Amino acid sequence: MIKFQFMFLLLVVCFVKANAQLQAITKGTAYNFWLRLPEDYQENGYKQPILVFLHGRSLSGTDLNRVKRYGVLYALDKGKEIPGIIVAPQTNRGWDPDRVIEIIDYVLEKYNADPSRVYVCGMSMGGYGTMDVAGKYPDRIAAAVAICGGGTLSYAENLTRVPLWIQHGSADRAVPASESKKIYNAIKKVDQKSDATLTIIPGGTHGSVERLFHQEKIYEWMFSYSKEEEIKQDFSKKKSSWTPPVFKNEFIN
Repeated sequence: MIKFQFMFLLLVVCFVKANAQLQAITKGTAYNFWLRLPEDYQENGYKQPILVFLHGRSLSGTDLNRVKRYGVLYALDKGKEIPGIIVAPQTNRGWDPDRVIEIIDYVLEKYNADPSRVYVCGMSMGGYGTMDVAGKYPDRIAAAVAICGGGTLSYAENLTRVPLWIQHGSADRAVPASESKKIYNAIKKVDQKSDATLTIIPGGTHGSVERLFHQEKIYEWMFSYSKEEEIKQDFSKKKSSWTPPVFKNEFIN
C-alpha cells in the first residue's frame, strides 16, 4: 500500500512538473501562444534554440487548448522529447509573418534564447505560414519544415536563403501536393543549388502526415542548422536513407 501511494505521488509530481513547463502567454503579443521551456533551461546558462509551430485552419480560434490537438505540442504530450524553447501560437485567420516574428522577438527578450537558432515548422495552413515567415524574414530563420502546405511565389528568391524541407502526402485531397511542388520549383528556378528539399510521401493524406511531428528526423534536420555558423552538419546520408512511411487515411487541416 505504501509503495502504491509513493508511486502515485511520484506520478502526480511528474505530471505537475511536465504541465508547469507549458505556459500560456496571453499578453504582450498579437497572437496568444503556448511556451514550453526545456528541463535544462537556465537564465544564465546555455542559450536555447527556439522552435515555432504553426497550426492548420481547423485549430484556429481563441481557445488556446485547441493548439494541443496535433503537431509539436501533441507529440510532446505523447512523450516525444524535443529540445529547446517551443512556441505554439494561435491565429483565428491566416498567419501573419510580422506577428510570428513579434512572438520570436518577445521570447528572445524575455528568455535565454539563441537568435541564430530560430526554427519554424507547420502543417497545412501552418505550412503556408511557415514558408511566408521564412520568405519574409530569411535572415531570422535558421531552417524551416513545411508540411502539406504551399507558399507565396513572390517569396521564392528570399526562400533560397533558408534551408527548407518541404513535405507533402501524395494522396492529399485537401491541399494537393502540387502546391508544395509549385513553391519548390519556383525556389529551384531562382537558384538550383538552394538548400531546399521536397519529399512526397507515398499514400500520405492531409491528416496522416501529422505523424511526422512524432518522428526524430525533422527535429534532427532543423537543429543541425545555425544562422551564426551558416554551416549545416552533414545530414545528407540520414535524409537520403529515410524511407517515408505509408499512411492510413485520416484528416486534419
